[in-house]
Amino acid sequence: MFTGLIDRIGTVEGVRDHLADAAGPGRELRIRCEYPDLVDGESIACDGACLTVREHGAGWFTVAAVQTTLERTAIASWEVGRRLNLERALRVGDRLGGHLVQGHVDGVGVVESVRLYGDATLLDITVPQEVFDSLVPRGSVAVDGVSLTVNALPAPGIVQVSLIEFTLRHTTLGERRSGDRVHVEADLVGRHVRQLLGPHLARLEMAAAPGSVPGSA
Repeated sequence: MFTGLIDRIGTVEGVRDHLADAAGPGRELRIRCEYPDLVDGESIACDGACLTVREHGAGWFTVAAVQTTLERTAIASWEVGRRLNLERALRVGDRLGGHLVQGHVDGVGVVESVRLYGDATLLDITVPQEVFDSLVPRGSVAVDGVSLTVNALPAPGIVQVSLIEFTLRHTTLGERRSGDRVHVEADLVGRHVRQLLGPHLARLEMAAAPGSVPGSA
């Protein structure tokens, strides 16, 4: 479990595909970052994707993404030199300053526009429908692992977030441009509410459909 508050910026310094010790095709990343007390096997969110530390040394660690992860994220396109938002897993007793983030990427969004609005930077991001259906204005969303507030839902399938100066300085979101792909994770509570209400909403829609028989739902 994470909070979406980035504690380090790492840099991909090595990529190795087709891991010999994996069940299928995979990808190992060596990430340069100054974490002083890493432990093999711990979880780190890398641009919002929860990955396991395989090995570590002074100023570096490795993680691996299996085929399923590569299919559901943008990790397959990461190259040497890419900067990553990093966050170590939440410990019991830590402050929850952002929101509950699982590190399970719900989908890959695409930045549609980046523009200044006063002292903030607005990003409009196209997201998969199942992600959009879990979002509400002023609710929470994680973009590349960063806990953000939904500023608006300006059009179907589009979420708008507002980046303050502090976020631009301490994360990589200020580097995002139109056309860039980003990891998106909807709010945990919103996802569960949508899942629980889904069958009931479907029955209501059937009952309201033209030609439906009263009481048949």
